[in-house]
Amino acid sequence: MTAPPIRILGIDPGLRNTGWGVIECQGSRLSFIACGRVRSDGSLDMGNRLRQLHEGLMQVIADYAPHEAAVEETFVNRDPQSTLKLGQARGVALMAPALAGLVIAEYAANLVKKTVVGAGHAEKAQIQMMVRVLLPASAATSADAADALAVAICHAQHRGARALKAALA
Repeated sequence: MTAPPIRILGIDPGLRNTGWGVIECQGSRLSFIACGRVRSDGSLDMGNRLRQLHEGLMQVIADYAPHEAAVEETFVNRDPQSTLKLGQARGVALMAPALAGLVIAEYAANLVKKTVVGAGHAEKAQIQMMVRVLLPASAATSADAADALAVAICHAQHRGARALKAALA
């Protein structure tokens, strides 16, 4: 008897554009469900921009009913102000699935790239190409959506090991 498919929401946090991608994982088989990005209006104050991201992600969760979520970890930029803003957007990206009761995993950008492309310092174009190879039906028209699908793929590949580690602990 095979296990039922697990629906995974991958999130690539950003203040302007937060990418999202939903896949299903059944064993080693991956299937594309949907992807896109949630945009915030740069003319608004920070609180309202974060509200827009939250509302958008909650709508994605309501529309696609994922079982688990994976969020890319923040890397430190050269500009501390940009890093702080990205951290705030990442907080929303963690909070939305938590409020929906989803299990949330976090992955470093280099691990996502290494899992999907095979190299931890892959370029965005390489990630987009491998996402299309791994999920031929994907409609990732933006780098944000492709990155979010890559995060979901990474989680699909690593979730079994995480579950085993948790069971042994």
